[in-house]
Amino acid sequence: MSRRANNNSWYVYIAKAKTGRYYTGITTNPNKRIIKHNSGKGSRFAIEQGPFELVYSSKAFPDKSEARKREIQIKCWSREKKLKLISGVWK
Repeated sequence: MSRRANNNSWYVYIAKAKTGRYYTGITTNPNKRIIKHNSGKGSRFAIEQGPFELVYSSKAFPDKSEARKREIQIKCWSREKKLKLISGVWK
């Protein structure tokens, strides 16, 4: 999954761990963030569950606050709803 990063844009991303669990976060560069997670410099979840594969990256958000709102929304979703978002069925 490739997403070109713009310094002013934020993205919500979903990464799949080797355990099959999903991690949702925000970043200005999803691909670099996955590399950071996989290098052991990410969240505790990433260290315990990794390595990760980037499976979803959102459209660009104009600021961190808007991306954070969407992240929180997605984190509350069921696994099934997240799978639909990843597959492009849900927006």
